[in-house]
Amino acid sequence: MKKLLYSFLLLSSATLFAQKNTTTRFAVANDIVGTVDMFNAYKDRIQGTKNYKAASLPQNLKKFSYLAENGLVEYKLKSEKGILDRLPLSELNAQYGLAKNTPVFIDGYEFTNTDTLVFGDLLGNLQVIDNNGSKAVSVTTKK
Repeated sequence: MKKLLYSFLLLSSATLFAQKNTTTRFAVANDIVGTVDMFNAYKDRIQGTKNYKAASLPQNLKKFSYLAENGLVEYKLKSEKGILDRLPLSELNAQYGLAKNTPVFIDGYEFTNTDTLVFGDLLGNLQVIDNNGSKAVSVTTKK
């Protein structure tokens, strides 16, 4: 009975960690992914903003359509303010000893293209989770 209960708890916790956080609104600036909440801290670096619904994404943002469930915000950053830290998701996998092409989860959204660049500020709470029998990096952006 204990084994059954333990198995159930392990499965349910893995499922919980992989669920999408539907309150997360993703944003893109220069093909680099962040969240709207993250960009709120950098208002002095923002030159312009455009909001898009999933159905009306322009061609340059269609590759991020899997993130546009709650809409997608495109930010234009001021060039004179410098660049925010960024890194490809494959580097996160390498830091945790996983294959570079292992999908990464950010707030439950699966990023299968690990060449995707994300802003460093997005990476607050990192952990390795069990994703259907294989390990994967999971990032939680909200506290």
